[in-house]
Amino acid sequence: MAVEAGKKYMILRWFAAALLFVALSLTAFTLYLGAKLKPIFTAKIKELVLEATNNLYRIEFSGVNVNALTGISSLTDVKIIPDTAVYRRMVETKQAPNNLYHIKLKKLAIRNFHPWRLWRYKQLNIDLLLFDNPCVEMVNRQFDFNDDKLPQPKQSPYDYISKYLKELHIRTVDFKNASFKYIDNNGEKPEIDAIENLNVTLKDWLIDSNSANDESRIYLLKDVVINLNNYSYSTPDSLYYIKFNQLDFASSSGVLNVKNFNVEPRYNEREFGSNLGYAKDRYSVQVSDIGFTGINLPLYVLKHEFFAKEMSIANGSLTVVNNNTLPKKVENKMGQYPHQLLQKAHNKLSIEKLNIKNVDISYAEFDKDGQNKGIVTFDRTWGTISNVTNDEKVKVKNHFMEANLSSSLMGSGKLDVNFKFDLTAKNGDFSYSGNLINMEGKALNRITRPLGLVKFNSGYINKLEFDIHANDHFAKGEVIFAYKDLSVSLLKKAKGEDRLVKQGLMSFLANALIIRSDNPDANGLLIKAPVMRERKETASFFNFIWKALFQGVKYSVGLTPQKEKEIKAKIASFEKRKADRQERIKRREQRLKKRE
Repeated sequence: MAVEAGKKYMILRWFAAALLFVALSLTAFTLYLGAKLKPIFTAKIKELVLEATNNLYRIEFSGVNVNALTGISSLTDVKIIPDTAVYRRMVETKQAPNNLYHIKLKKLAIRNFHPWRLWRYKQLNIDLLLFDNPCVEMVNRQFDFNDDKLPQPKQSPYDYISKYLKELHIRTVDFKNASFKYIDNNGEKPEIDAIENLNVTLKDWLIDSNSANDESRIYLLKDVVINLNNYSYSTPDSLYYIKFNQLDFASSSGVLNVKNFNVEPRYNEREFGSNLGYAKDRYSVQVSDIGFTGINLPLYVLKHEFFAKEMSIANGSLTVVNNNTLPKKVENKMGQYPHQLLQKAHNKLSIEKLNIKNVDISYAEFDKDGQNKGIVTFDRTWGTISNVTNDEKVKVKNHFMEANLSSSLMGSGKLDVNFKFDLTAKNGDFSYSGNLINMEGKALNRITRPLGLVKFNSGYINKLEFDIHANDHFAKGEVIFAYKDLSVSLLKKAKGEDRLVKQGLMSFLANALIIRSDNPDANGLLIKAPVMRERKETASFFNFIWKALFQGVKYSVGLTPQKEKEIKAKIASFEKRKADRQERIKRREQRLKKRE
């Protein structure tokens, strides 16, 4: 038995020795091939980059490692550099691209480049090209001669590599943790944006005799996948942070999704304007889900124009607050309606349809003393906005942006509203119409009490219809306010205190002489209120549409300027009679004292 065990041991020893010999031989052979292939590999890579880019770019690197057996190689200290002289010549001959790239990275790894196919069939097939922590700088300059350029090259890159290769195919190109700088050279001064921690995957890049004519490919690629996590950006005015947790995009589907998007003000509601020294609308945005479909990536890459068939915003909030304790900045806000700002955007934008679902919208103001805040809320807003664009070609076909929205006003009444914006109007022309049904009047106290000094004691709104046409200077239209059992209190600030008190006599006279308790009245007469309101230069879009609508509501219940003037005159007359009576009593008392 011992002899047999010894034989088995000897066999294992010889087998291990044979394996070691083979491993050492293969290692030596691999090193030999690597040393032999290294200069060939280096020369071919540099030559291929020049040929494939028509001499616009060259590649430089400090070192190259090649393993012919495993098909793994890498380049270190890589730079892809544009030749500015070639670029200038391409501009002169109207062949230059709109984007010029500068790329630097510590390491470029190549996985499985299949040497046998390269030697035997002249096919360079690479499974993975990995750019680890690259720095990419893209300089954009728009050229008219590229306006109608297709995402397929006019001359196939195959023409440049055909004398060396029959096929160049890379299954995956990965840019991991890339830092990306975008330089816009289309204005008087360059505009620079930068992003870090960006992941980009380019899929199925192919150069052969047919790939340039394949319309399913975008710049010879089957797909471009982009991922960006935990992004944060400070706006140039230092008033806001723009943040989101995750962005994912795939060019093959044209779908882009953004998770947990936020526009965060740097300062709280009271401090926001104080740091500026004047009143300014403070915006706060929180959206859980934003999605786009039908994005045209070639159009964005080529001309920096954003086009999408559809956009969806779901589960979020928009809050606007203004602090009236601060002085109004002497600035003309004409030309700053939403559709006017859209037309002033630097880059072209076009979204055929915008869907909104479950978004809470609110507008609030502090009163002049800053102790009370009035707020109007539009809860669980949903609907669509169509033709969101500043593209002249699109506006020729349709120059109206239209919004059809439904909401719960103050969490009580059902509100349906239609906005129609004229995208070509120089005076900011737009209209808004809609109706509100089935709402308790007391729900409006959150806005009317602190800002209108009017409190609803009772009342039920059956219907509020409005149709108002507005522009930069005025709003004109009509309001129909149908209600029943309306009673209000007129308020004023308590002298030396931060609270509101009821004006007893004014409220009594208002309810008795002015306020219509029912509209229509007992005889079925329905009062319609005209709206004509001039816009203050400092009034924002939200402020203007609310104040114009509130004017119609006040006039509907009888609180017109004329009626308010009449009741003030009656109160003044009453106060005068009261004072005269007290004066007569005083004189009578004085006469009695003299007689005594």
